[in-house]
Amino acid sequence: MKRSDIITTLVVFLILLPFFIFPPFFDFYRKFNSEYAYLASFIKFAILATFGESIGLRIRTGHYIQPGFGLFPRAIVWGFLGVSIKMAFMIFGEGAPFMLKTMGVIFPVEQPSDILRQNGYFWLKLLSAFSVSATLNLFFAPVFMTFHKITDLHILQSGGTLRGFFTPIQFRKQFMELDWLTMWNFVFKKTIPLFWIPAQTLNFMLPEEYRILFAAFLSIVLGVLLSVAGLSSKN
Repeated sequence: MKRSDIITTLVVFLILLPFFIFPPFFDFYRKFNSEYAYLASFIKFAILATFGESIGLRIRTGHYIQPGFGLFPRAIVWGFLGVSIKMAFMIFGEGAPFMLKTMGVIFPVEQPSDILRQNGYFWLKLLSAFSVSATLNLFFAPVFMTFHKITDLHILQSGGTLRGFFTPIQFRKQFMELDWLTMWNFVFKKTIPLFWIPAQTLNFMLPEEYRILFAAFLSIVLGVLLSVAGLSSKN
């Protein structure tokens, strides 16, 4: 373990420690998350998902940050992606259980999505959570992942600077330069059914106020998975 790993671990520990020691910190989080849901999503993904990408860079190169990486542009992108994830959670979280109702599944509550907020009804909650996760990851995730990869290429090709980041994205050029073989064989075909659908099913079994935070932590895993995919592609 390098010195940078020890320092990074210590910083993360010190940031998280107050939430476990001082209840007001956690109470503030819950209140802020409730009253400013989209802003909270922006902040959580900007910090946690960007950290995940730094971990991915550490796996590939041995460094958490390097020239051209574009730490702040990546944080901006992840922030807005976090807002889109919050929107998707609301859309699929409400729509997928209602879809089950139209298929003949009987819910003991007026609004099918309310089953995910109830105590008990484990198997019905599991079915509903799975339906949310499956539709979310099959319809939303591929577009999300492709757009994220395009912004990655744009950041790298613009030198990782904020000025370069705010230049127009050459979407046609970026589409042609994407490693579609890895995107399909690893990112889409393996991570979505084997990791993301089970992980998000578990996420939607959690209380509603924890879902975006859990999803943000999962984005750290995304950074690691994409790094592994990059190494596999090179090999």
